[in-house]
Amino acid sequence: MGNGKEEDYNFVFKVVLIGESGVGKTNLLSRFTRNEFSHDSRTTIGVEFSTRTVMLGTAAVKAQIWDTAGLERYRAITSAYYRGAVGALLVFDLTKHQTYAVVERWLKELYDHAEATIVVMLVGNKSDLSQAREVPTEEARMFAENNGLLFLETSALDSTNVELAFETVLKEIFEKVSKQRQNSTRTNAITLGSAQGGQAWLWGEEGLLHQPLTLASTTCPNWLLVSLVPTSAPGPFPALWFQMSDCSLFTAPPGP
Repeated sequence: MGNGKEEDYNFVFKVVLIGESGVGKTNLLSRFTRNEFSHDSRTTIGVEFSTRTVMLGTAAVKAQIWDTAGLERYRAITSAYYRGAVGALLVFDLTKHQTYAVVERWLKELYDHAEATIVVMLVGNKSDLSQAREVPTEEARMFAENNGLLFLETSALDSTNVELAFETVLKEIFEKVSKQRQNSTRTNAITLGSAQGGQAWLWGEEGLLHQPLTLASTTCPNWLLVSLVPTSAPGPFPALWFQMSDCSLFTAPPGP
């Protein structure tokens, strides 16, 4: 995996960090994106995100990683934080069992606001503090397996498994996207979700983009058709037709 600031990229993946305050989410983010670690435990209030471009095979993927930055203390995380996310790291502190005891609540909140297909990894952080461990590895691993989650133990302090955690999540997302694109080549159609008033949110190369469903064609931005954010009002489930050759979008099947 490579790192770059102004590199060209093929995909943008939004990944969110969730979990209790003080479990090390911000340091995991800074370790992965800047290879930095801060011993200052002061919390910055407000949503933050950092990016890093990595190579998955021949594809350049821009990981856009969002951190709650203390809002979880006040239960102030809104649905906007989860909107458009295709991956999540659910982090707990291996030395504080109470942070592990609430991961099920965090998981429910995630699934209440994110797409059902989101890739989720359970992360036990601070593995370097082995003498203070309160959560057995097998207990957390079993929870992850029973809930269909990926699982790793990490240390943002000494970098153990930090790269691997993010890399594994990004690879899993990439494999899902690649499979979806292959299917779209065969079927020429993808059902994205609900919409209202003929408009949709689409994930594209530039991130989360707002497009009218009546758009007949567009310049090719290599659309990443992962998720359409449902509107608050109920509506039909439109099928947007995707032509791989020229990236045209249709609201009806293309002609013969």
